[in-house]
Amino acid sequence: MKNYQTELDRLISSLEGKPSLLLHSCCGPCSSYVTEYLANYFDITLYYFNPCIYPESEYIRRLDTQKRLLDITGLARLDEGEYDHESFLKLVRGFEHQPEGGKRCEICFYQRLVATAKRAAENNFDYFATTLTVSPHKNAELLNSIAEKVGERFGVSHLPSDFKKKEGYKRSVELSKKYNLYRQSYCGCEFSMAREVKNKEECCDGEK
Repeated sequence: MKNYQTELDRLISSLEGKPSLLLHSCCGPCSSYVTEYLANYFDITLYYFNPCIYPESEYIRRLDTQKRLLDITGLARLDEGEYDHESFLKLVRGFEHQPEGGKRCEICFYQRLVATAKRAAENNFDYFATTLTVSPHKNAELLNSIAEKVGERFGVSHLPSDFKKKEGYKRSVELSKKYNLYRQSYCGCEFSMAREVKNKEECCDGEK
């Protein structure tokens, strides 16, 4: 298994100037630490693209939280993607009852990373990445593997990451409390919402 934090450290040490980065964000809390960390090395545009989120009112609440965080910190610009929940449902049809972390989630990762890589390529970003690896419940190896493939497909460099390293998740919790950010109790889609959340740290930490 690769150590993606080591790869990121190595890449950062070789940088000249501050290259442009399109950073996909799943939510404000997860982006809090990641933008704090990466803003020292990259010129960040945060891409909020999450068609998986249900219902729309939840999507809006998370987007508003994301906007408020960026207004407070000023560490990145916001690029809001299209909210098309039906596109997500079509992709995961037949996998609705898969457990969290299964094939349905892999498809969801793929949809968001394809959109991010495509947008990064179209707008001449130097790199793209996602905040998803900050969560201890997300498979960093899978996320990086998908991102590497879609980066090659669109001709844009993927930034390797495992942002939960260096106590990144812990720092995201601290920053969320500092800025009083809404932290959701389920990952995003109606299938994760319908399942009883036994562990309140299922996504961010379950604190509303």
